[in-house]
Amino acid sequence: MRERLLSSAPPNVFQRSKSKRAEAMAAGKKIINLTVGQPAGPAILEARMAAAAAVMSDSEAMHEYQDNGSPGVPDFARRFVQCHVVRDLKDYAADVISYLPIPGIKPMLQVLVESLGTWERPGSLSRVYTMTNPGYPTPAYVCGAIKGIQQVELPLDPKKGFLFSPESLIGITEGDMICLNFPENPTGIIAKRDWLTNLCRFCSDRGVRLVNDGAYHILSNSPESVTLTDVALEFRDLNWIEAFSASKAGNFTGWRVGAMAGSPEFIADVTQIKGNLDSGFVAFAAAGVLDVFEKHRDRIEEVHQVYAERLDLVASVLKRRGMRLAVKPEAGFFLLFDAPTKAFGQDIANGEEFNNIMTDNTGLCGIPFDKWIRYAICATDVGAQIEEIEAGFAAAKVSYE
Repeated sequence: MRERLLSSAPPNVFQRSKSKRAEAMAAGKKIINLTVGQPAGPAILEARMAAAAAVMSDSEAMHEYQDNGSPGVPDFARRFVQCHVVRDLKDYAADVISYLPIPGIKPMLQVLVESLGTWERPGSLSRVYTMTNPGYPTPAYVCGAIKGIQQVELPLDPKKGFLFSPESLIGITEGDMICLNFPENPTGIIAKRDWLTNLCRFCSDRGVRLVNDGAYHILSNSPESVTLTDVALEFRDLNWIEAFSASKAGNFTGWRVGAMAGSPEFIADVTQIKGNLDSGFVAFAAAGVLDVFEKHRDRIEEVHQVYAERLDLVASVLKRRGMRLAVKPEAGFFLLFDAPTKAFGQDIANGEEFNNIMTDNTGLCGIPFDKWIRYAICATDVGAQIEEIEAGFAAAKVSYE
């Protein structure tokens, strides 16, 4: 008899929210989709044109496996990382910083955890500290599938702007890893130099590996937003990696193109595992992405400006209708609000209950995170629908008691 080997697991918050949205649509409800962090529309035209030229190339390098390199787009990883950082990376030798092209960040999260090596050392234990409460849940999820890994949620304190103090991580030690997400999903908070310098020093002194998912850095709205790369290069003994993605900058979510930079030893561990699992990214997609990042940065900035204006618009309207912004976003395309305790005259227990009642009564769909509700402004033209959005919250008459 055929049987499953995995225990049944309840759907995560994203799946539950999608199901609720589908249920409302099936019932004939007009939906305003503020859930998914996937920009709508085609990729930037110049990128599509460059990718089209690349795919028509007769060069074998453009069509073969790229593996852990990029023969079709020479030196892609360093060049792509350079598009995100301030320091001139040509100033740093191979024994200081290494690079790795990647097919997006998400499939690399498990490789990063596996690179701690606990699965090949029976009885060993490493802790992986994640920014997942509230936050993007995948880093926490992948930890459960790997032997010898204990996942720990970093103490993100709303009263401190959802930052954490390194000194609060009692028991963290050599062989452990901190997984950052700056700028963060769902808060939009950024890492600033003094805070990140303190964390790098803390990790360097203790032999703790440090990772940052920097997918949203290209959409930073504050000049104070700093990359881990720009700070980590000041700490020769720090074992670190930062990953950058094309996905958010110009509707490249399906192109699966990115790059990592980091200390040579950490990159070598990741490269070893990755090389046994995949054959690299698609070269002609990488060619299109790099063409825009290097030659048409103004086109990326146009997209960035649209998101910044949408954030301000929706935040101002929802605050006018009683919603309480949990923290002011300084990057990305998400707004995180405290979940109201009352709406439509009903008591509300948490973010998920609020999202359900808003979906049922107004068609407005977000993503709940425990005590909060996240609204994305990238998949829907919120400017064109702002009157309907405001009318929905006006009808809800939200309050906090």
